[in-house]
Amino acid sequence: MKYEEPLPVNRHNAIAMLESGVPEQIQGAIIQLALSDPDGDWVVAQALELLKSNVGSVRATAATAIGHVARIHGSIDKDSVLPALRALAGDPEAAGRAEDALDDIEIFTN
Repeated sequence: MKYEEPLPVNRHNAIAMLESGVPEQIQGAIIQLALSDPDGDWVVAQALELLKSNVGSVRATAATAIGHVARIHGSIDKDSVLPALRALAGDPEAAGRAEDALDDIEIFTN
């Protein structure tokens, strides 16, 4: 996989990507949103839904997005996010990214 710098995305386009059913588009959208959307709570709500995906790479990317929101915004709804991330502890495809997100939350939020 080749790294590409995520570009800002407007919500209308991002929602279309999130609803596309195409894992690569879903992953791109949630990362773009995490890095550029000013409403971190809304982005986290989208990411929490993606943590339920049956596609491991989507779950992993959603966890990464939650970590980005914590780092960028300096706050996050720990009551909803922490249990969801901890639930991925046994997920072979997303556990590492969930642990990274938990670390970001601990380091960057109050």
